[in-house]
Amino acid sequence: MSTVHRLRSVLAIRPFRRLWLVTYLCSVGDWLSLLALTGLVTAMTKSYEWQSFALPLVVLTQLLPGILFAPIGGVLADKFDRRKVMVVCDVLRGSLFISIALIGSPIWLFVANFLVGCCAMLWIPAKESAVPNLLRRPDQVESANQLGLVMTYGISTISGFGLYSLISGIPAYLNLQGGNLEFNIATIAVVINGLLYFTSAILVATRLPELSGRVVSTRKREDEDKPGFVAMLRDGLRFAGRTPLVRGLLIGMIGAFAAAGAVIGTAKNYALSLLGGASTFGLLFVAVFLGLAVGMATAPRLAQRLAYNRLFGVTIVLAGISLALVALAPHLWIALLTVALVGACAGVAFLTGLTIVGSQVQDDMRGRTVALIQTLLKVVLFGASGGAPLLLTLLQKRQISVFGHPMEVDASRPVMLGGAVIAIVLGLVAYRQMDDRREEPVLSSLFAAIRGRRHTKGMLIAVEGDTREDTSVQARRLAAALRAEGLDVLLAADPEHDERRLRTMLSSADLAGVRAQALVAAAVRADVVERQVRPALDSGSVVVMERYVDSPLAHFTATSSLEHQELEGLVDWATGRLRPDLTILLDRPGTDAKGIGPEHHWRVQRLLSEMAAADPDRYVVVEAEGDVDDVADRVRSAVVPLMAGRKRAVPQAAV
Repeated sequence: MSTVHRLRSVLAIRPFRRLWLVTYLCSVGDWLSLLALTGLVTAMTKSYEWQSFALPLVVLTQLLPGILFAPIGGVLADKFDRRKVMVVCDVLRGSLFISIALIGSPIWLFVANFLVGCCAMLWIPAKESAVPNLLRRPDQVESANQLGLVMTYGISTISGFGLYSLISGIPAYLNLQGGNLEFNIATIAVVINGLLYFTSAILVATRLPELSGRVVSTRKREDEDKPGFVAMLRDGLRFAGRTPLVRGLLIGMIGAFAAAGAVIGTAKNYALSLLGGASTFGLLFVAVFLGLAVGMATAPRLAQRLAYNRLFGVTIVLAGISLALVALAPHLWIALLTVALVGACAGVAFLTGLTIVGSQVQDDMRGRTVALIQTLLKVVLFGASGGAPLLLTLLQKRQISVFGHPMEVDASRPVMLGGAVIAIVLGLVAYRQMDDRREEPVLSSLFAAIRGRRHTKGMLIAVEGDTREDTSVQARRLAAALRAEGLDVLLAADPEHDERRLRTMLSSADLAGVRAQALVAAAVRADVVERQVRPALDSGSVVVMERYVDSPLAHFTATSSLEHQELEGLVDWATGRLRPDLTILLDRPGTDAKGIGPEHHWRVQRLLSEMAAADPDRYVVVEAEGDVDDVADRVRSAVVPLMAGRKRAVPQAAV
C-alpha cells in the first residue's frame, strides 16, 4: 500500500500527470518507429543486403546522435525555456517522419532517422531536468522516476509494438490483396508516428506552462547573467569534474554501462556455452528484464534505509559480483538466477542515479548532468557492445585441464569476467566519491536494508505543529505513555534551548542574512541529531522529538524569501537524510500562534498540511482542539497500537 500511496501522490500532481501522458505519446512513437522504419526499408528495397541490415541501421542511426548531440541538449535545457525546446523538437520529429513517408527514399529515411535521434537528444535533457520542478517535495523524485521508467519501458513498449501489429494486420482484417500493400501499410505506420509527436507538441505548448518554471540559483538570478553556449558547456564539464557527487555518479555509470555492453556483446555465445540455443538466449533476456523490474520496484524501500549516495555505488559493486557469478555459472538455472540478480542490481542503481540527479543536482546544472549521462550511456554501451565480439574473436574457445580432465572454456566467460571487474572497481571508486557517512559501516547498513530494517535499531517519532505550546506538552505526554508500555524512550532536544543557542550564535557572529541564519539553524539541528538522536537510535531506543524538521521548515519558509526546496535540501544535508519513522501532526486550525499574525499562522498550517498530504504513510494527523488531556489521549490512541512488537525488540537491559 505504501508504494501505491507514493505513486498516487505523484500522479495527483496535474502538471506531472500531463507530462506523463506526453512521455507516453513520445515513447510509443520511439518504439513504433523502430518497427515502422524497419518495415518501410524492407518494403522500399528488394535487395537482400538492405533487408538484412534494415534493423541494425535503424538502431545505429538512432544511437549515434547521442554521442554528438546530448551535450548540446544539456546546455539548451539549462540556458533556454525547456518547454519551448521540447515543443520545437517534437514538431521537428513529427515533420521528419511525415517527410520520410512523402519522399519514399531509403537514403533519406536513414538521414531523417539520424535527425530524429538528434532531436531526441535535445528533448530528453529538457524533459528530465524539468520533472523535479513539477513535484511538491524532493523525496517524490524517486516515485516520479519509477513512473517514468514504467511508462517508457513498460506501458509504451507494449503499446508501440501492439499498435504496429494492429496496423500491419489491416490487410488481413479487411481481406485486402494485391498492390503494394506492404509499402502502404508501413507508410501509414510512419505517418501515425509523426502525428504522435505533433500531438505531444500541442500538449506541451498548451497544457504544460509549468515546464517553463525554474528554481533559480542566487548566483544566476537573471537570464542575462548566464554565459554563452560554449562557456556553459565548459562549466558543465567542470562542474561534473569538481563535484564529488556527480563525479562519482558518472564513474559508476561508466562501470555499469561497460558491464552491460559486455553482456550484450557476448550474450549469444554465452547462451551457446550453456548448451542452449535461441530459447536459452531468450530466457536470459527475460531474466534480465524481470530482475530490472524487481530492482526498480524495491529501490525505494532500500533507499529508505540506505542513503542514495551509498546505495548507488554498492549496487554497482553487487552487479559486478553477480556478473562474475554469471561468467562462472555451470548450469542454465544458475545462470538465470545470477542474470536476474544482475538485472535487479542494475535496476536499483539506475533508478537511484536518476533520483540523485533529480533531487541533489541544482536546477541550473541538471540538464547538462542528464546530458552527460546520456552521452556516457551511448558511447560506453556502443563501445563495449562493439568491442566484446572483437575480444571473442581474439580469445576463441580454450581447453583447460581441471584435475586432469579437459574442460572447454568459451571466450564469452573471460570477457564477462573482465566486465565484472570493471564494474566492481569503478563501483568502489564511485562509492568512495559519493559516500558522505563513512563512519557508518556499509555492510551492516546494507544487510539491514535487505532485511527490511533501518540500520538503526530504534524508532524516531516526531511531534509537529504550529504552536510550541502544543508540541512541547504532547511530546512529553507521548514519551511518558510509551515508557508506561515498557519501552526505552528518549525525549530529545528542547526547542527552547535550541532557540537560545541559535540566537546566541547569531548575535555573537553578527549574522543578519536569511541564508546565514538558515545555515546556523541547520548546524544546531545537525548537532542535536549527531549528539542525541543517532546514538539513541543505534542503541535501540524510541526517540520522541518535538519540532524535529517540519515545523521549523514551515515557519522558516513562511517568514523568509527562500524557496521551500532549497530549505529542504539544507535540512536533508544537516540531518543526513534522517527522517522520522512516524510524524504526529497536531492540527489546530482555529488557533493563532503566540505573537505571530494570522497570515503567518495560516501559511504555516497550509505548509504542514501539504507535507502530510504528500507523504500520508508517515503522518498521523491528530485534532489538537480541546483539553490537553483529550488531545494526549488521541495521540496515545494513534501511536501505541503502532508500537506493537517493539517491546520485544528492546534489549532487556533497557526495559
